[in-house]
Amino acid sequence: MTVQAVIFDWGGTLTPWHSINVEQLWQTICEPHFVVAEAAANAAALHAAEQELWQVARSQHRSATMNQLFERAGIVPSEPLLASYVKAWEPHTFTDPEVAALLGALRERGTRIGVLSNTMWPRSWHEDVFRRDGILELIDAAVYTSEIDWTKPHAAAFTAVMRAIGVSDPAGCVFVGDRPYDDVHGAQSAGMRAVLIPNSDVPPFETAIPDAIVTSLAELGPLIESW
Repeated sequence: MTVQAVIFDWGGTLTPWHSINVEQLWQTICEPHFVVAEAAANAAALHAAEQELWQVARSQHRSATMNQLFERAGIVPSEPLLASYVKAWEPHTFTDPEVAALLGALRERGTRIGVLSNTMWPRSWHEDVFRRDGILELIDAAVYTSEIDWTKPHAAAFTAVMRAIGVSDPAGCVFVGDRPYDDVHGAQSAGMRAVLIPNSDVPPFETAIPDAIVTSLAELGPLIESW
């Protein structure tokens, strides 16, 4: 079937994969806003809360928000603390340089462009990133799991992004992501084709066999054309 839409994961897909010491990152975020002992304790509580919520996402496919993270950690976030969080993560948010040309070429073909990201971040943070990098207007619609009840690989997450981009048949959709379980298994279970961008830090899922593997987003355009 002709490809009607290409839907992208965000982190590790539209952005290059980064290995991040999240525990240390929380320490960096908290240090300017609390005395030393409080900073260490709050950073540990926030890291633990984040790990717990991601474990719920992995095991139950239930989504979460930043508000829930801070509430679980027992911390009321100030605007300066949130600003420090965004600043600390900024180096890990830059869009792959190949994305703008790829999305532009897909749109010229009349292909719908979607994003589906497992995230606790609010929509505004993601849109700020895409706006900064000049690709916001190239995306027809995005679904962030912070706004729905479920995370990938739950079928409802894939249904939500199809609805958002205005496509009804999953067979006309290609999903591109870096996670064999969330992205490949999830998309294929929803009836889509799945393209994997592999990296060594993401756990394998042996029964997830992607329809294609690419090592660079530049390879995606010719692949989609061949389909």
